[in-house]
Amino acid sequence: MSISWQSKETPDPICIGLLGWVLVLLRGVPLALLVFGGLLLLLAIRQIERPLYGLRRPVTPFITQFVCRNAFRLLGMGYKTRGKLMRRNGAVVANHSSWLDIFALNARKRIYFVSKAEVAKWPGIGWLARATGTVFIERDPKKAKMQAELFEQRLLAGHKLLFFPEGTSTDGLRVLPFKTTLFAAFFTEELRERLHVQPVSVRFLPATGQPDRFYGWWGDMDFGSHLLKTLAAPRQGTVELIYHPPLRVSDFSDRKSLAAKAEEMVRFGHDFGLPASN
Repeated sequence: MSISWQSKETPDPICIGLLGWVLVLLRGVPLALLVFGGLLLLLAIRQIERPLYGLRRPVTPFITQFVCRNAFRLLGMGYKTRGKLMRRNGAVVANHSSWLDIFALNARKRIYFVSKAEVAKWPGIGWLARATGTVFIERDPKKAKMQAELFEQRLLAGHKLLFFPEGTSTDGLRVLPFKTTLFAAFFTEELRERLHVQPVSVRFLPATGQPDRFYGWWGDMDFGSHLLKTLAAPRQGTVELIYHPPLRVSDFSDRKSLAAKAEEMVRFGHDFGLPASN
C-alpha cells in the first residue's frame, strides 16, 4: 500500500500463535464464503438490474449491506452507530483508518465509494470495489472536468457518494486535515442548491489489552498481514460510527469552507464520541 502519511511510530510486529491460526480458519473461511458468495449473487442480479435501471441500483446495494453487516458478526467485532442517517440526496465524508471502514460504512448506509484508480487493480478489494459501484478517480488535472461530470451524474441519479477527504488511511488515533479538491464537485450549478453533505466519524475501540491503534492500517502495511492479524485476535473490539447533522452545500461560500466545517465535525466525533452540531 502506498500512502502519503507516515506515523512516527513503527507498526506493531505481527505474531500469530496456534490459537490465532485456529481463529483465522474459524473466522476466515465463513467470512470468505460470505463475501465472495455475496459478490457472485450481486453480479448475477446486476446482469438484470443494469439493463432495466441503468445507473440506479434498487436491489444490489442491499446485498452489499447484508454482507458487510454480517462480516462483523463473523469477526466477533462489536458494531455501534449514533446519529441519524441523511435521507436527502448528497454525499458522505468520513475519516479513514482501515479497510474495515469500508465494511463499517456500507453496513449502515447504502453508499458508493469514491476511490483512487489504483484500488481497482488490487486483488480482492479491487474486484469488490468495481462490483459494488465504486467511482474511481485519477489524480490527473486533465481529467478533472470529466470526473466532476461523473460525480454529478451519479449524485443526480440519487447515489450517495462517500469520500475519504484525508486522502489516506491512518493509525486510527487522529484525523488528518481534509483535502478540499473533491469538495469542488458539489459546487456546480446543477448540484449546489440540491445537495447536502453528511460528515461521519469512524472510531475503532480495541479490546482490553490491545494497543489503541490495533485496527489502524498505515505506512507499508499490506492488506494480507493486516487481515490475518484481525482474524487472529483472541478478543475483538468495537467499531462505532457517528453520523453528524448534514451540511447544506449552498450554505457555504466555497469548497474550502465546506471541507473545514466537515473536518471539524468529524474530528469532534472521533475525539469525543458524540455527534457534533451544525
